Amino acid sequence: MENDRLEKQIEFITEIDKLKHIKRQTILMDGSRKENDAEHSWHLAVMAMLLSEHAADKNLDLFKVMKMVLIHDLVEIDAGDTYVYDEKANEDKAEREQKAADRIFSILPEDQAREIRALWEEFEERTTAEARFAAALDRFQPLLHNYKTKGRSWKEHGVTKDQVMKRKESIKSGSKILGECAERLINESVEKGYLKE
Repeated sequence: MENDRLEKQIEFITEIDKLKHIKRQTILMDGSRKENDAEHSWHLAVMAMLLSEHAADKNLDLFKVMKMVLIHDLVEIDAGDTYVYDEKANEDKAEREQKAADRIFSILPEDQAREIRALWEEFEERTTAEARFAAALDRFQPLLHNYKTKGRSWKEHGVTKDQVMKRKESIKSGSKILGECAERLINESVEKGYLKE
């Protein structure tokens, strides 16, 4: 290829196709299989579009949120998906993901590498309204999946209500309404036997 910029962009597009192979612990709502990271990211982008009216900050940049949720798990191509309730695997998660970010984002032309890296770091730091809303969606989606699959993933991993409630706390900072909805789903899950106390 003559155009070096386009060549780097196509190399990155090719590289991120690997996200389709990264399996998560979240079960599809029909219960047929575990979702992959690409499906998760797409689902969050659609949720951002539909649920932005419920964001804590009504003036947030929706396009930025959508970019964030689409790229937030790209580091898992190298780092793998770390199950949120796996304490041991979470010990070196940040280190694995930083190393992955260094390699994966550097494939892009320099200006785009900086932009994507900055979006990923913003998501991880959760200091902006956009990052908090994106993170709220990222927390809410698997909770909804667990509710719809009668707690399959929770049961497989012996997750308790306290663990899920602790994880849910960050939802409220991005969307009070989604936080309240999450709490209701958790309580109903306990009542219905999907989640143990």
